[in-house]
Amino acid sequence: MQLVQQVRQAVRMGRLEPGDRLPTAREVSESTGINPNTVLKAYRELETAGLVEARQGSGTYVRHGLAPLPEDAEGLRGELAAWVARALAAGLDVSDMQALVAEVAASKEARRVG
Repeated sequence: MQLVQQVRQAVRMGRLEPGDRLPTAREVSESTGINPNTVLKAYRELETAGLVEARQGSGTYVRHGLAPLPEDAEGLRGELAAWVARALAAGLDVSDMQALVAEVAASKEARRVG
């Protein structure tokens, strides 16, 4: 899951662009200690999402970009940093914060769509 998020973020931030080749599962595994099967599963998830494409015998490539972050991303990042500091002070860990953000985002999305 973290690998998928890291690739998505790299694409969104422009560090990976359409046509860029991702490292092989073996390369990722050797540099991070992640099981190669876990890397392959993450790559399949990215492919299913349409973000990358596997080319037989050639590798895995970024297929298309994601919408860039909004112009006020730095302001949002600052607000988020302050919120994270408060959440940590309140005793939440990263998984607690992720769950809370997911819950609030799902609630807002449901209201927006409904």
